[in-house]
Amino acid sequence: MITLEADAGGQRLDRFLMERLDQSRNHFQRAIERGDVLINGRTAKNNCRLKSGDVITIEEAEPTPTDVEPEDIPLDILYEDADIIVVNKARGMTVHPAEGIYSGTLVNALLYHCKDLSGINGVMRPGIVHRLDKDTSGVMVVAKNDRAHVDLAEQIKNKSARRVYEAIVHGVVKSDAGIINGAIGRSPLDRKKMAIVEGGKSATTEFKVLERFDRYTLVECRLRTGRTHQIRVHMTAIGHPLLGDPIYGARRNEFNMTGQALHSRELTLTHPTTGEVMKFSAPLPDDMAAILRRLRQDL
Repeated sequence: MITLEADAGGQRLDRFLMERLDQSRNHFQRAIERGDVLINGRTAKNNCRLKSGDVITIEEAEPTPTDVEPEDIPLDILYEDADIIVVNKARGMTVHPAEGIYSGTLVNALLYHCKDLSGINGVMRPGIVHRLDKDTSGVMVVAKNDRAHVDLAEQIKNKSARRVYEAIVHGVVKSDAGIINGAIGRSPLDRKKMAIVEGGKSATTEFKVLERFDRYTLVECRLRTGRTHQIRVHMTAIGHPLLGDPIYGARRNEFNMTGQALHSRELTLTHPTTGEVMKFSAPLPDDMAAILRRLRQDL
């Protein structure tokens, strides 16, 4: 059972749960329709408007059968205790199973390694509080119980959990630092892509130049929001797509890199039980480090 307190009045129940617990709106709509979600002890409807202080209780549904199985896949574990596990996700690893993908994911590896993971996101995404794209490497935190999951999801939502990325982008970025604002939503021209669109979700990315080369720039990016493909979309919008990005960048690159040159370097969070502020970091993956060595040699 999960208990939350509404912190803002007037919001729809299904949207509130979607934003707080990082799961699809349809997932919560189905749970509400089953009667698994209560407000102040009473069943509710999806379009119910919350009042500040409302107590929301989610009854855990019985797990449904799934093809997702534990797999003995090596994990680069940065930290682990009874509440959380922090990993350095490899480039090329999908975070959680989806339709047609039931093996080789981070979740498969976690199920083999951990006896317990939070159940908030269901059997397909146990423990997953936030995500990285398949070809983005770096630091991720996973919740081992529901209480930790709710706490960490709130930290992600209210931006108290801070994430820092490094990216190699095309072109020479002239400004030493900057802030990119642009609401992100599905591209009206290609539904497989995200874009800066009117009516999209507000998104803000801070960037700082770390190193300049003849035709590329190494930048640091800090997220004020966490939208799908945010860094990739925002850097493309200012004319500097990520090296290797198969969706927003050039189809080919001189380094034959598979996937975008984007790495989650740091994650700072507050431990959900002890209250300790913890900072985790992961070094650049070998492919990005090799590209930077080559670029430095060419200067």
